[in-house]
Amino acid sequence: MSLPIVAIIGRPNVGKSTLVNRLAGDRQAIVHDEPGITRDRTYRPAFWLDREFQVVDTGGLVFDDDTEFLPLIREQAMTALNEACVAIFVVDGQTGPTAGDREIADWLRQQSVPVLLAVNKCESVEQGIAQAAEFWELGLGEPYPISAIHGSGTGELLDELITHLPPIDSLEETDEIKVAIVGRPNVGKSSLLNALTGEQRAIVSPVSGTTRDTIDTVVERNGQVYRLIDTAGIRRKKNVEYGAEFFSINRAFKAIRRSDIVLFVVDVLDGITDQDLKLTGRIIEEGKAAVIIVNKWDAVDKDSYTIYEYKKIIQSRLYYMDWAEMIFVSAMTGKRVDKILDLVDTAAAEHRRRVSTAVVNEVLQEAINWHSPPTTRQGKQGRIYYGTQVSSQPPSIALFVNDPKRFNDNYRRYIDRQFRKQLGFTGTPMRLFWRGKKVRDMERSGANRATKV
Repeated sequence: MSLPIVAIIGRPNVGKSTLVNRLAGDRQAIVHDEPGITRDRTYRPAFWLDREFQVVDTGGLVFDDDTEFLPLIREQAMTALNEACVAIFVVDGQTGPTAGDREIADWLRQQSVPVLLAVNKCESVEQGIAQAAEFWELGLGEPYPISAIHGSGTGELLDELITHLPPIDSLEETDEIKVAIVGRPNVGKSSLLNALTGEQRAIVSPVSGTTRDTIDTVVERNGQVYRLIDTAGIRRKKNVEYGAEFFSINRAFKAIRRSDIVLFVVDVLDGITDQDLKLTGRIIEEGKAAVIIVNKWDAVDKDSYTIYEYKKIIQSRLYYMDWAEMIFVSAMTGKRVDKILDLVDTAAAEHRRRVSTAVVNEVLQEAINWHSPPTTRQGKQGRIYYGTQVSSQPPSIALFVNDPKRFNDNYRRYIDRQFRKQLGFTGTPMRLFWRGKKVRDMERSGANRATKV
């Protein structure tokens, strides 16, 4: 069941994102003392009393200026308004009604959606009443004095808000796959999001750093629900100044953390850069499944061998990520984009998969038969007693051994390769934990009765 939508509308720098934070009960929206931080529309779940809904933050509306991203911001705000059951028009109580407020009010009166007027930055109750009274002139009904920072007045606003929302007795639990779209600036992440959703979901521009918010979009295909999360381009830390980009990149890292699958987007024309290597390291460190998206394939002159040559070059740079599927696409033309979610399904299933202890130990037995554990210079040999999968997402296997120090890196990599070869786990990292345990402890626990290798 889709939640009803509440659109937040207003001029730049009136506190829309702060209000979104307040209503959603989190600190996810980017808040910075600079106009124009929010550009796309961003969705947050919220509730009040017995009603649940989604609150949609939008960019600051300016009607008399067509420079830079402003026309695209207006388009995003209009889309949010068309989806909404009710809109909250946020104004600045400290500045009073402005020409921009009047222009937005005239536009809102032409829409069919009901509008609530929230007069923000009314930090004092007494002064707030007087400040809000000035906005009666906008002709949008009662102005509600609020302080998005401190939360005062928001209860009264929400009491009125839920009268415009349909009642929701119960919500169906949705098994959604969270997919973060990650990469360096200007590799085509927002274009890919638009291609996957089939709509102009995110603002696309050749200007590096266009996307600042993480943008959640829910799509459904063949009964499976996906939450696609577009993120800001991640540059080297030394090139990032404190401000909008700083907040955007931190939210991109959070998006990786809350995702199940990461679509790691690279520009085929640039190849794999040092920054790409750092980003893949972050993905593996977080234990996320991944699909490597090689974008802008339409810009390459090719013959029947070209794709194999490029694939070999990329794999040589990302050799430690050979478990991830790779696909060459063009987000601009849509070529092969429809195959991406198939790879996501596979990676998600493998990321969640559990293997029985018996199967784990069959693989171990065969691996040991082919290649015995190493022996130290003192003649002491490593022994693997048994293994078991201890968790999933990512799949993690604990190997109980006599002494972890007796297993060098080469043998550990060998065991890892054998698990990959026999068990698959395509699209997901896999973790092996080497745990030392004395033989008498193993016998005492009884674990080596049926599972000893």
